[in-house]
Amino acid sequence: MPSPHYLPTVLQGDRFTEREVEEAPLADYNKPIPNPDPFVSKPYWDGGKEGKLMLPRCTTCNKVHFYPRTICPYCHSTDLEWFEASGEGYLHTYAVQTRGPGGWGEEAPFVTAYIDLKEGDRVFTVLRGVDPEKPEDIQIGVKCTIEWDEASDEVSVPYWRVAE
Repeated sequence: MPSPHYLPTVLQGDRFTEREVEEAPLADYNKPIPNPDPFVSKPYWDGGKEGKLMLPRCTTCNKVHFYPRTICPYCHSTDLEWFEASGEGYLHTYAVQTRGPGGWGEEAPFVTAYIDLKEGDRVFTVLRGVDPEKPEDIQIGVKCTIEWDEASDEVSVPYWRVAE
């Protein structure tokens, strides 16, 4: 199947099955769309569709980890559980991106960042609610909250925003 940003312009004609057309991303979302792994990260993506941040936690060492995987990166246990996280964190660091591929190029400049989750661990994101033209105004340690953009009928993509 062609890349997601290409689909909306080529769905005319009989080049795609009815299912491919139905599963095509929303026309106004022009960035890469993840293809969720049903065996490893399904709870994460299902939570995102409901606006919830679901994270894996090891029941042996009680540590939260991100990205989702089947083994704890701290103690190597496979005893994991999923829980609804707060969706809150704090800005660890950031960088202003002046160009990017595909749809990201249309949004440049934009800010990428690492967020320290309230529950532990750290995630990479595109940070919203800041002015990339004034990076001196971005404060390390500021509280951030997650928000989800509907990228397709099956996937919502997480972004983080500076809390007001």
